[in-house]
Amino acid sequence: MSKKLYRHTGVLVRFLLSQNRLRIPIWIIALVLITFSTASSFSELYQTPEERQAIAQTMLNPAMTAMVGYSNGLDNYTNGAMMAHQMLLFTAIAVAIMSILLVARHTRTEEEDGQIEMIRSFPVGRLSNLSATVLMVGVTNVLLALVTGFGLYILGIESMDLEGSLIYGAGLGATGIFFAAITAVFAQLSENSRGTIGLSFAFLVLAYLIRAVGDVGNETLSWFSPLGILINAEVYVHNYWSPIILLVGLAILLISIALYLNAIRDLDAGFIPSKPGRTNASSLLQTPIGLALRIQRTGLIAWAIGMLLLGASYGSVLGDLESFFKDVELMEALIKPVEGFTLTEQFMPMLMTVMAMFCTVPTLLVVFKLKGEEKKNHTEHLLSRVVSRSRTMGSYFIISIIVSFGMLLLAVVGLWSASVAVMEDAISFSTMFSAAMVYLPAMWTMIGLSILLIGLFPQFSGFTWLYFVYSFVVVYLGGLLQFPDWMSKLSPYGHIPHLPVEEMDFMPVSILAIIAIVLIIVGFATYNRRDILG
Repeated sequence: MSKKLYRHTGVLVRFLLSQNRLRIPIWIIALVLITFSTASSFSELYQTPEERQAIAQTMLNPAMTAMVGYSNGLDNYTNGAMMAHQMLLFTAIAVAIMSILLVARHTRTEEEDGQIEMIRSFPVGRLSNLSATVLMVGVTNVLLALVTGFGLYILGIESMDLEGSLIYGAGLGATGIFFAAITAVFAQLSENSRGTIGLSFAFLVLAYLIRAVGDVGNETLSWFSPLGILINAEVYVHNYWSPIILLVGLAILLISIALYLNAIRDLDAGFIPSKPGRTNASSLLQTPIGLALRIQRTGLIAWAIGMLLLGASYGSVLGDLESFFKDVELMEALIKPVEGFTLTEQFMPMLMTVMAMFCTVPTLLVVFKLKGEEKKNHTEHLLSRVVSRSRTMGSYFIISIIVSFGMLLLAVVGLWSASVAVMEDAISFSTMFSAAMVYLPAMWTMIGLSILLIGLFPQFSGFTWLYFVYSFVVVYLGGLLQFPDWMSKLSPYGHIPHLPVEEMDFMPVSILAIIAIVLIIVGFATYNRRDILG
């Protein structure tokens, strides 16, 4: 391709870095701090080989393999092998999310807002913006890889050598670059930012599920997932560089495809055309809630399928848990039997916590779509008609409440359906349903927080995602890392009773529901009084 197509790419890279001078450091600092603090916690909590091997035994069951990935280091569960096994995958997912959001923001979102058209009015190349975006995200991931790799080595933890630490960091960076590349391709295929983000996140969920199924039953299948390729680097065990090189190679191929597609398509067009709409809008579409539902329909359908498959993937391995628990003597010391409940039932609360948190993501995306529409001046156009602010925000709120219930229900249906097929004495649907739905007040509290921030401090609404990540870390990993109880209590998910093992406690659930209602009321009141962002 002609060099003119990339004219002033360097200038645009500096411009994009300036635009993200706060966003990128926050991402990197957060990811690095979580990585370093977890590595230090592992070394302090499990100081002897016997303690580490006891934890390794709990990781042998199929459910844990599906969740965190397989490891060849379980026979000699060093600090490094433990860190890579339990943290690499989830950190890589966070890095992938960072890359997806950054690329989508500076490609399709800015193209929808007319900013790309304005940039092209200057003497810049046709491919300069996409190239600058990919380079900017690439630099971000390389910096993250270097800081993480050398930082883990500098911690001086036993078994975490320089090569393994560099591969750990390089794995995160390569994963981020790969998902930046696949998002760049989707930005050419889709006609809008919703489709770009929706397709990218759907691919991320699919990659996780393919890796989970492959790690449990078919190692070859794992190689068809970028997350599976990452796991095969076997960091701190065998330290293979080839999977990292493969990820980077695939990313370069995808970037080449994205640049080619960007060169031959028209501005504001996509290779996946939207279906022609009706001549006359339906009665539902003529309402604020119908409009809000319509502009998020594709994303919600993708998330619904993802939640159903997520539940099914976990349910498919429940049949092997009982036999595993019986064969591992150390399980009696690590999981105290509760009379009247099977060990599989005692494993249910952790699965429900994970699924509830996954289901919270699309629920929050629904609410934050209101802020996105406001930034594009779409809300201002809507409010210029006979539509009140309360009705506008209420539309997104109602949809989010329905989505919170619907996503949890689909996850439970998938979990129960798959478990029935693999378990001789399957857990009843009503038991699973109750254990999942008890998390709704926690999800509603997150909805209330997002509505409050949109109404009161819209510029700080991103704090909700930071709080969500904190909740995931302290609630899901808190027991493993032995965090103080008060840390999990700072999250709404930390107050939910663990059904079916524990008895239902209506007090904390009721308090969470009241807190959610108060947050929602204040959010509506402040939204009605503040200026609409332009």
